[in-house]
Amino acid sequence: MLAKLEEIQNTFDRLSEQLTDSEIMADRQKYLQCVKRHKELEEVVARYREYRAVQEKLVDAHSMAQDEPDPEMKLLAAEEITQLEKQTTAMEEELRDLLIPKDPEDSKNVLLEIRAGTGGDEATLFAQEIFRMYSRFCERHDWKIQLTTLHESGVGGLKEIIAMVEGERVYSRLKYESGVHRVQRVPKTEASGRVHTSAVTVAILPEADEVDITIDPKDIRIDTFCSSGPGGQSVNTTYSAVRITHLPSGMVVSCQDEKSQIKNRAKAMRVLRSRLLEKAKHEQMASISENRRLMVGTGDRSEKIRTYNFPQNRVTDHRIGLTLYRLDEFMDGSIDPFIDALTAHYQAEKLKQPQVD
Repeated sequence: MLAKLEEIQNTFDRLSEQLTDSEIMADRQKYLQCVKRHKELEEVVARYREYRAVQEKLVDAHSMAQDEPDPEMKLLAAEEITQLEKQTTAMEEELRDLLIPKDPEDSKNVLLEIRAGTGGDEATLFAQEIFRMYSRFCERHDWKIQLTTLHESGVGGLKEIIAMVEGERVYSRLKYESGVHRVQRVPKTEASGRVHTSAVTVAILPEADEVDITIDPKDIRIDTFCSSGPGGQSVNTTYSAVRITHLPSGMVVSCQDEKSQIKNRAKAMRVLRSRLLEKAKHEQMASISENRRLMVGTGDRSEKIRTYNFPQNRVTDHRIGLTLYRLDEFMDGSIDPFIDALTAHYQAEKLKQPQVD
């Protein structure tokens, strides 16, 4: 372990030098790659340096315990040795955890996409409630939500909503939320009191950095148009809304949330990069092997992952068989128990997988 940590520290020091190298700084792509790798290693190097400082204190304490003639000083040295050895054990465990390969995308912001599925108007109302659930969850973690796309239904629900979630390690907490979320309850429009089943799809895409996805300006077509709000009301009469078409893939992204065309274009490009990264990831995983997918099932969004049963105040995650009878709290954003359980489950599954270079 120590040899590995020394190697990491040497790499970190080399990257630190490269970040001040004028040739590296002149090459934006190389510079961003250096910054990204430097940040990834920063925590483990800091902890390793703290560990080495403790080891130096431990050596000094042993020397004092051996050479000091004063009995009281020997006793103090022995007490310090005991304390430092406990600290060493705890730090070694922490360093081992830090050396376990992490998902490089865990620290990224995410693109949250929610769409109404089967169930008509009831599905759009549930989509709105699911978005509120995630919004409340984000508030609890001091994360910021920026709307990109919003399409409302005639009953006040949401046909589709796309938002960027920004904050500390957002993807690490939300990455297992992708899939079909099913609701069972009596709709407000149901006169007979019969329970209906509806569904919404949730997609969590890590935001792509410029390092991850480079888009050639020649590969995109940008169209502008007038923004319009619900019911045909004009949001503004200038051509501020932006539609970007990625010609090689046929992917289309629109954004009209901002009054500024420049801001809408920037948001749309963030969405496009994230979707292209997701597409590239799926293609890469499929080319290697289907059974290497560690996400939900096959990763297909059509797969049901969770059921929200309102009559029984019950929420069940079908992937890990976890059921809680606190649906009211869950819908108010208290979803950490599920996220913690899913994270533990998939980390355990990952440890069972053979390591692949």
